[in-house]
Amino acid sequence: MTIFIETDRLLIREIHPNDIDGLLDIYRDFRNLRFIPNSNLNWTSEKLNEKYSKIIQDYKNGFGIFAVQLKDNGQIIGEAGLFNSFNELNHLELGYILDNKFWRKGYGSEICSSLIDYGFNTLNLDKITARMFKENIASIRLSEKCGMKLIQQEQVDRLNDSCKFEILNNVNLK
Repeated sequence: MTIFIETDRLLIREIHPNDIDGLLDIYRDFRNLRFIPNSNLNWTSEKLNEKYSKIIQDYKNGFGIFAVQLKDNGQIIGEAGLFNSFNELNHLELGYILDNKFWRKGYGSEICSSLIDYGFNTLNLDKITARMFKENIASIRLSEKCGMKLIQQEQVDRLNDSCKFEILNNVNLK
């Protein structure tokens, strides 16, 4: 199964080896990882290749981490995906990292709404969850804009509180 999602301005697709350099630039900018738990800036091509090589099995199930690419010029501007964080194939987690040069341009909304649509209409998921730090106001607003509801707030560690948003596939609940 080749995963390929097209929006008005973006292609969301499986990651290929020639995407690594563009993604590495994104991973090395602290602004892009500011709200990613346990993030570091010590990424190398080898470490990123290793990270992505672990998702090949997920692609066979229709989900995983995808490259986010501009349609007009082919530039990689981030990664996004649906993850099996809960060990339930009918309940996946939505997440993304977008290069800060592309913030506040509507790309996040395009990414998240298309992944929710893909999750419900292609993968037939029952539920999609997104988790973020409480300080990540942009992701909280984006989750709300995409129809997700806040279901839980909790303290992750002594410095960070997190929010958990979910959206249910109403078709599967009938």
